[in-house]
Amino acid sequence: MRLKKIIFQVHKILGLATGVVVFIVAITGCCWTFKDEIESLYSDYKTIEAQDTTILTPTEAKVLAKEIFPNKTVHGTIFGKSDEVIEVIFYDIEPEFYQSIFINPYSREIIHIKDHLSGFFAFVLKGHVRLWLPRAIGEEIVGVSILLFIIILISGFIIWLPKKSKNLKQRLKFSWKKTTRWKRKNFDLHSILGFYVCSLALILALTGLVMSYDWFQKTVYLSFGGDKNPTFLIPKNETQKALTSTSTFPIDRLLIKLKDENPNAKSFEIHYPYSKSDCIYVEVTNSNGLYYDSDFLFFDQNTLKEITSNTIYGRYENTKIADKILRMNYDIHIGAIGGITGKIIAFLVSLLTASLPLTGVLLWYGRNYKKKKP
Repeated sequence: MRLKKIIFQVHKILGLATGVVVFIVAITGCCWTFKDEIESLYSDYKTIEAQDTTILTPTEAKVLAKEIFPNKTVHGTIFGKSDEVIEVIFYDIEPEFYQSIFINPYSREIIHIKDHLSGFFAFVLKGHVRLWLPRAIGEEIVGVSILLFIIILISGFIIWLPKKSKNLKQRLKFSWKKTTRWKRKNFDLHSILGFYVCSLALILALTGLVMSYDWFQKTVYLSFGGDKNPTFLIPKNETQKALTSTSTFPIDRLLIKLKDENPNAKSFEIHYPYSKSDCIYVEVTNSNGLYYDSDFLFFDQNTLKEITSNTIYGRYENTKIADKILRMNYDIHIGAIGGITGKIIAFLVSLLTASLPLTGVLLWYGRNYKKKKP
């Protein structure tokens, strides 16, 4: 009993200390879950009429897009199906710049320009990962709060456990009557809902920590028997001098090669080398709405020889169990790993998790500020 009282105090103090952060992270995560589905409702500009003619090459797409943002860095270009526009992505860390230019691959017309740092979902993401604070401060607060939230979940489960097994049934369902007071209802909402969501909320918290801390990511990877580098790294080029015997750039021939070798791929995201010593990095998307089964390919920018990466990011068919688990992390975090059903579950778990700090504060307030009887 003494131990349980100590656990209760820890649960209460940590809950009050992190309540606001947990609420913001949970409610914004809830809003983010169906981002792709919602954005698809107003992104008709991405679809065009397919034509039996040549399309823009990666080099031409980059040159054309640079006319719009000449002083910004082209991160990569996404080539989808024959009836989809080309997306050229610009990204700079400092000052932060993240925009996309959508181009008709046949007519070379600029269809749309999108700022990824503005709008509703950009606002949601900033709140989710850094509470709308400066990056260095906000991300650290969120990371520490989620670590503490895991302790809160575990301590809450221990507190929830009844003293006697015969009392277990009443801890699993709501037994409200007309005479049930709001304090009792609030207690049931906190304890019963907390029990049902704690395991799934723990999964969301742990997958969030994997993205927040490199040390935690490596710990998870090693615990599943991983033997590669879990950090994403682009290998260096094998050759130093460009070949001059061809009339086209190697990166432009690469797109044809990729389409021939991956006829069922959904899209190819080609990343341009930042220097002469870097290779070409390509992300081949094999499933709509999923990231874990993508193929991460690296090619010598002069010879187009494929370079093997010593990290978990390579061809999906070559990944081991530990590699797959870590690569699934984001898809698990947003529920996409289970399709639309998984996203609905992630949405509900996030929504109910957001309610726990609210009901917890009301419990604390009701116990510490009781109305005195006349």
